Amino acid sequence: MIQLHHLQKKFGARLAVEDLSFTVARGEVFGLLGHNGAGKSTAIGMMLGQVWPTSGEVRICGHDVSTQRRAALQQVGAIFETPVFYDYLSGWRNLEILSSYTAPTPRARIQEVIEWVGLTGRERSKVRTYSHGMRSRLALAQALLPQPALLILDEPSDGLDPEGIHEMRQTILRLQRELGLTILLSSHLLNEVDQLCTRIAILQQGKKVFEGSVAEVKAATGRVALKTSDFAAAARLLRERGLITATAADRFITLAAGRSTAEVTQTLVAAGLPVDGIWQHEQTVEDFYLALVNRQRDESK
Repeated sequence: MIQLHHLQKKFGARLAVEDLSFTVARGEVFGLLGHNGAGKSTAIGMMLGQVWPTSGEVRICGHDVSTQRRAALQQVGAIFETPVFYDYLSGWRNLEILSSYTAPTPRARIQEVIEWVGLTGRERSKVRTYSHGMRSRLALAQALLPQPALLILDEPSDGLDPEGIHEMRQTILRLQRELGLTILLSSHLLNEVDQLCTRIAILQQGKKVFEGSVAEVKAATGRVALKTSDFAAAARLLRERGLITATAADRFITLAAGRSTAEVTQTLVAAGLPVDGIWQHEQTVEDFYLALVNRQRDESK
C-alpha cells in the first residue's frame, strides 16, 4: 500500500528527510515514530503529495505520487496536521462541503461515517460547540468519507484527555478489524503505538534508525525487574559474582549468559539483601524507543 524508496527532502540547506525507505503492506497498522522535528510530518506530506521530494520515490496503492497523484490518493483518507472546520456550521454540513471538494457524497454515506466515529446525535450541532475529542472524531469522519483502503493519521489523539485517547484507539482498532483498512499512524503517544501497531519505523534527525515488528521489539530483551530495598548494593554484588552485565533505572538488571533469576535471588538472600520481587520484564515500545534514541544520541556526540 505504501512504498518509500530512498526518499530525501531538503528545505534550503536543511536535510529534513534522508534516504528514507520502508513499505507498508495491505492490512497493517504501521507506526511512524520520532521526536518533534525527526521528519515524520515531512514524510507524510510527501506521501500525500503536499510536499515535493528532493529525490527518491513515493508510491501509494501502486502509483507514483509525484506523477500520478490523483490515482495514488484515490483510495486514501488522511488526518494531516490540524484539521480545520467551519465552526459556525454543523458537523454534517462540514462533511457535505468538504466532500464536495473531491466528489459529491450521498447522504447515506455521511450518516454511515458519522455512526462509525460515534457522532450520532451531535451531527446537526454547530462545530463550535464540539469538544476537542468530537472535533477529532469529525476529522476521522472526513477521512473515511471516500471509502478509503488506506488511512494516514498524523497524531490523531493529539490533545485528547485519557478517555478521548482510549475512545480514539478503540475506533481505530474497530476500523482496521471490521473494514480491513491499512493504517499508517504517526504518534508521540508510545503507549498507543504499542497497543495499535503491528510494525513500526523510528526516525531520528530525518533518518530511519529502526524498522521492525512490535512483537520483535517486545521479545528483544534480557531485562529482569528487581525490587529490593538497596538496589545499588544488590547490583554491585551481582556484578562481582558475574551474574549480571548491566543495570538500568535502578530497577532493571540484565542477566549474564546462562544465569537465572533463581541464582540472583539465592545470592542476594544469602548476603542479607531482601528480594521483594523479581520477574522477567517485557519490553514496551516506549522502553525500546527511549533506549534506541538515547543510544543514537550518545553515539553522535
